[in-house]
Amino acid sequence: MRVSGITIPKQKQVHIALTYVYGIGPTSAKKILAQAKVAEDIRVKDLTQEQEDAIRSIVEKDYTTEGNLRREVTANIKRLKDIKSHRGTRHIKRLPVRGQRTKTNSRTVRGNKRNMAVSGKKPAAQKT
Repeated sequence: MRVSGITIPKQKQVHIALTYVYGIGPTSAKKILAQAKVAEDIRVKDLTQEQEDAIRSIVEKDYTTEGNLRREVTANIKRLKDIKSHRGTRHIKRLPVRGQRTKTNSRTVRGNKRNMAVSGKKPAAQKT
């Protein structure tokens, strides 16, 4: 079954498989299935054609997903950078944007530079 250009796995339950689409999380998946009147614990391979069509139409009509959502997010970040807001400058400098501390943590954003610092050890003196 394809939703928003993404082939979702056949062996998984529908509410989990829908989360493979960018822009649909667990809560949205459950809302979609409730709207389409499909049980959450059904496997994707067991869905009928009518159920697949109902899910697909709800996702395409009511939710921004995949390429459009990615474009929207990058446009929002670009706007923040262009107006030189605090969040925009944090994005430019590749630092945490949401107020986290940077003295010790934020290794994910800043990269693993822990191996660069030498911890006070002096090289052993050479004996001749």
